[in-house]
Amino acid sequence: MIALTLAVASRRRLPALLVAGVAVLSIIVALALAGIWFTPFDPTAFAVRSRLAAPSLPHPFGTDEFGRDVLSRVLAGGHLSLEIGFGAMLISLLLGVPLGLLAAFHRGVVEEVIMRTVDLLISLPPVLLGLLILAVTPPSLVKTIIAVGLAYVPILARLSRAVGLGLLEEDFVQAAYARGEGAVAILWHEILPNAWPPIIVECGLRVTFAILLGSALSFLGLGPQPPSSEWGLMIAESREFLTQAPWLAIAPGLCLSVLLVSVNLVGEGLRECLDPQLSGRSYV
Repeated sequence: MIALTLAVASRRRLPALLVAGVAVLSIIVALALAGIWFTPFDPTAFAVRSRLAAPSLPHPFGTDEFGRDVLSRVLAGGHLSLEIGFGAMLISLLLGVPLGLLAAFHRGVVEEVIMRTVDLLISLPPVLLGLLILAVTPPSLVKTIIAVGLAYVPILARLSRAVGLGLLEEDFVQAAYARGEGAVAILWHEILPNAWPPIIVECGLRVTFAILLGSALSFLGLGPQPPSSEWGLMIAESREFLTQAPWLAIAPGLCLSVLLVSVNLVGEGLRECLDPQLSGRSYV
């Protein structure tokens, strides 16, 4: 993303949405990384005497039913939500793009097999597909990332195929055929470099859905398990105390919302940069 941002900046000034999104997302990532090694309190230490304490100066987000500092738990669990969202999208990218381009390049039986399988998978809602993958094995962070990633492979495969079909008609690809270049060389040197802009934009927007799906699976108990402080799991654990201690759900919910908005801003900003139809908009 940083390399793409610098490349865009070399051609034009950055859109305000992209600047705002990268700024907020950078702060969230920095806090999440810092939370791995440092938190105000031990996020797993029980303090029964301070259980369900309201927000105060020592505990800005209050404490939970075991007396654990909610701010410390939010900071410690931030990297888990990021790992689910971006890790899952990386899996979707590595599987979906080659499948889509392969279907575009090899018409006939190969295309039919790939695309009919994609159509079958895309007919299932991502939540249901994730549930089917996780229901047969014990839940864990790695399995959640894999399940969410596989749920979005069909979408990227269909997009990559559509982009590839369009590029195959371009003159520079036909010139490569005329030069006698092989299929692998054409895919690698001609099609793939020109297919990245719409794919990257789609990935930026789909990260939001991946984070939401990961949090939903954690909420259902199919993600990271206690005493993990993944934000979706924290919201699930707070259900019994919503009337007595609403801050237990507000803190991780607010952080999750800010993360989703920042990722959406980055995705929309990248779309403005890479979509020629939006090139007339104002930039900063």
